[in-house]
Amino acid sequence: MTENKSLTTGDIAKYCGVTLRTVIRWIERGSLKAYKLPGRGNNRITPEDFVAFLTAHGMPIPAEFRQQENNRILICDDEPAFAKAINRTLARAGYATEVANDGFQAGVLLVTFKPWLMTLDLSMPNMDGFEVLRHVRGNPDLEPIKILVISGLHQNDLDKAINLGADMALAKPIVNEELLAHIERLK
Repeated sequence: MTENKSLTTGDIAKYCGVTLRTVIRWIERGSLKAYKLPGRGNNRITPEDFVAFLTAHGMPIPAEFRQQENNRILICDDEPAFAKAINRTLARAGYATEVANDGFQAGVLLVTFKPWLMTLDLSMPNMDGFEVLRHVRGNPDLEPIKILVISGLHQNDLDKAINLGADMALAKPIVNEELLAHIERLK
């Protein structure tokens, strides 16, 4: 299954072991997000929306969707050299990445890129990491995203980030192997 390939209602029925009519009812009720092809009216479902539906309803996620689900990481850091170093490490490990240089850009990428995890610097211009944390944890659509804070601030700031909802907080600098190990723990 390629990442951008949409699924038909028949595909969903097959994966879930239900009838085509059941899938159409899920779509009509708004439980399963879908879009219609122009001119034809056939429903299509993105892999991301399918995984979100399965997760929300406690249904098993097929193996070909699991890697995709835990593959996207958003790197949010205003230090270009540090962001580039993290990006290089994660790309070598097989992750799909995007980099945001401030909190506003991170907000956009959280919605469009749909990462499962975000690395987050606390000290950034305009919208700092604490504001990003409050925004993510206050938004039900973004709340499932894992947040790994990586910051050069003091330990009390790292503790504050945990209290605001970060899943883990690490002090800069960080060793590549340590970063990858922490990310694996968050899966």
